[in-house]
Amino acid sequence: MTDADFMRLALDQAQLAEAMGEVPVGAVLVKDGQVIASSHNAPIALSDPSAHAEMRALRAAAQSLANYRLPGCELFVTLEPCAMCAGAMLHARLKRVVFAAPDPKTGAAGGVFDLFAYPQLNHQTDILGGVLADEASQQLKAFFAQRRALAKARKQAD
Repeated sequence: MTDADFMRLALDQAQLAEAMGEVPVGAVLVKDGQVIASSHNAPIALSDPSAHAEMRALRAAAQSLANYRLPGCELFVTLEPCAMCAGAMLHARLKRVVFAAPDPKTGAAGGVFDLFAYPQLNHQTDILGGVLADEASQQLKAFFAQRRALAKARKQAD
């Protein structure tokens, strides 16, 4: 499978998040070309600020492999990781992170700053952004446009 194929699986996960009313972000974790974990955003449903798609996929993969380190693993995520998720990815010793849409407000892989670019860190993770970026960006834009429209309608109804 290609990077785009794995990102399509992550986009499928993002659709699940959207169906739950969560910000549509999905993640897929791969080892040796096989999906070992996948997840989507669920901080609202789980009342957990750390329940980002990436964090949930990292937790599931660590449980599956019975190891908190995930060497040789690759994470595919539909939105550029935030600082929390980027830090967890570095601690997990991921080989590579591939993301779709950039996040100019909270992105920690080049959007606001690049946590992965610090050579002082004891592990280096390869980063690739922009894989199916248009599809992921459109999904996020549509989600937030709908949210704004609903908020405006509620305000007008009051």
